[in-house]
Amino acid sequence: QEVTYPLTYDDRVSRPVIGLCTAVEQARWGAWDVPAALLPLNYVESVQRAGGLALLVPPDPRGEADPDEILDLLDALVLAGGTDVDPATYGHERHTSVVHVTPDRDTFEVALARRALERDLPFLGICRGMQIMNVARGGDLIQHLPDHLGTRDHLREPGSFVGSEHDVRLLDGSLAARATGEELHTTLSHHHQAIDRVGEGLTVTGWSTDDALPEAIEIPQARFALGVQWHPEADEESRLIAALVAEAGGRSGD
Repeated sequence: QEVTYPLTYDDRVSRPVIGLCTAVEQARWGAWDVPAALLPLNYVESVQRAGGLALLVPPDPRGEADPDEILDLLDALVLAGGTDVDPATYGHERHTSVVHVTPDRDTFEVALARRALERDLPFLGICRGMQIMNVARGGDLIQHLPDHLGTRDHLREPGSFVGSEHDVRLLDGSLAARATGEELHTTLSHHHQAIDRVGEGLTVTGWSTDDALPEAIEIPQARFALGVQWHPEADEESRLIAALVAEAGGRSGD
């Protein structure tokens, strides 16, 4: 087949393009200690193992004003974990436990999530990303679970998934159950905030078996719109990110 130049974007990219929203944090490597747009490598590797092309998407003021400029480049969007969502994003005063927020990232990701869901672009929110998904649809958050539940079971070891395994019950027939391949799913989690008031059009389809905390939300009529409170990128056995990539590529999952 004859190829004409210049190549268009669609000509050059054969894998589904999965946008991964990044954090902006102070980071050190070599002799450098500077602000950096970054993301744990296991997000990228999970997308690549599933046959997708990972595209890192840092906060962008122009993209916040015009999300379509970014979303037009993507076949799916992933909002990753990270720092607490600023309570000002959903109109609440800040709890004393909320000490590190990134408002520019919050407003960018809320705008991107809201428009991606409007466009029915395949969407996955992971941990903080699930919380952003809820806020983007008008919901709010529990700011500090130990005050709400009386335990630190959802954040046992800060900075680690060691000892964080717990089971989540997923609604029969839900996207969460189909994407994971089971209705009782063992997860890795790391958070002290959680869903409180559920956003418009969202349905809770997963609950912690320990305390019934909402662990999965989705838009039932959407193509693929799912938020999970756990970290599938940290679990090489998880099928969830592969299910997103398959949907983004127009392939049906198992």
